[in-house]
Amino acid sequence: MNTSRICSLAAICVLLAGCNTQRSISNSGYRDEDRQIMGFIPRANDSDPGFVYKGELSEFDVLGIERGAAASDSEIQKALDNAKSVKLNATSSILLIQSGALFPDAPMIKELSRYFRVTPFSGVPQVTRHEDGATKETRDPQNFAQSLRLAAARGGNDVVLCYWGVLESEKQDLATKTVSWLPTAGWVIPDEKQHMRIRLKLALIDVRSGSWTVMSPEAFDDARMSTSLRRAAKDQQQVELLKTKAYEASVKDLVERFLPRPMAAR
Repeated sequence: MNTSRICSLAAICVLLAGCNTQRSISNSGYRDEDRQIMGFIPRANDSDPGFVYKGELSEFDVLGIERGAAASDSEIQKALDNAKSVKLNATSSILLIQSGALFPDAPMIKELSRYFRVTPFSGVPQVTRHEDGATKETRDPQNFAQSLRLAAARGGNDVVLCYWGVLESEKQDLATKTVSWLPTAGWVIPDEKQHMRIRLKLALIDVRSGSWTVMSPEAFDDARMSTSLRRAAKDQQQVELLKTKAYEASVKDLVERFLPRPMAAR
C-alpha cells in the first residue's frame, strides 16, 4: 500500500472519529477535560458554593408525584373527575423556575415578560451535605410541590412554570486534524466540527388546584467549525444561539396554546 493511500485512509478515520456528550442548560459551560491547549489545564470551578451546580429538580418533585406509590382505581377516577386544565391569560403571573439554576436564563425571562408578569425563582435542588463530603437529596415530592405552590401563592403568582433542557453535542474531527500537530497550525486552521442540539421540556402547574400539563417544544440544531484557539468561544456561541432559539420557540408555542388570539398576536 503506497504512502498516499495510507494518508487517505488515515484522514478518513480521523474524519469519522467523534465524541458525543450531554450537558444541562444549567451547567452549559465549556469543558474539554481530555485535551490541553498549549499546556494549559483549566482550573476547577472556584465560584462561591452557592453558585455551584448541584444537579436537577425532578418532574416527580415539581408535580408532587411519589415514585412507586400505590394508587387505587377510585383514586384515579377521583383525580380524573377533579382534573382541570391549566389556564393562562393577559393577567397571569408566572413563578419561573429553570431546573438546576439559581435563577432562569435572561432570554427566557425576556420572552415570557412580553406576555406575563414573571417572578424568577431558584431551581437548585435541596441537598444535605454529610461530614464525608457526600450529598443526598432530602425532598419529599408532595411536600416540595406543596411548598412550591405556597411560595408562588404568597408572591401573587397563579402558575408555576418549570423547565428543563439538555444540550447534546457531537464533535467531528476534520481531515485538517492530521496537520494540527504542526506549531500553531491547529490555531489557525479549522480542525473540528461540532454538531449541537437543544431539547426543552416545560411543566405548567396551576397554583390553586395543582393541576398540571407538560409540553416539549421542537428541538433546534446547529453545526460549526472551530480552531483550537477559538474552541471554547465557538462552543459557547452555539450554546447561547440554541438557547435563544429554543426559548423564543417555547414561549411562542406556550402563547399559541394557552392565550386568546389577540394576545397571541402581540
